[in-house]
Amino acid sequence: AVIPIYWWLADLSPSIHGPLVFVLFLAGIPICRRCEAALGTHDHSGIVWDEIVGYLITMAAVPFSWKATALGFVLFRLFDILKPWPISQIDRAVRGGLGVMLDDALAGALAAVCLHFALPFMGIF
Repeated sequence: AVIPIYWWLADLSPSIHGPLVFVLFLAGIPICRRCEAALGTHDHSGIVWDEIVGYLITMAAVPFSWKATALGFVLFRLFDILKPWPISQIDRAVRGGLGVMLDDALAGALAAVCLHFALPFMGIF
């Protein structure tokens, strides 16, 4: 579901994309907290707001192309699932809506660094 959202946002300037994603991150804190309370578990797989924001962080300042979209998705999911340090530490230490949002935001940031490194080799930048 996030790919059409990214496609719609891809042409926005970073000065608009960044604040918009930040607002979505902030909105996700109470949304995810309420979902956790309703579902009775931390970071339930049914909560996807955090994944949407994490992927949009991954794709910040990336012009739309199917190659970049796919690689960004794979990189984000890889970091989100494997949770390398410091993501794993944040995931264990921070609870509630902030914890749900923060681990995916960090996964998105790490995936973004890798993606931006790879883009010139893919002929995108």
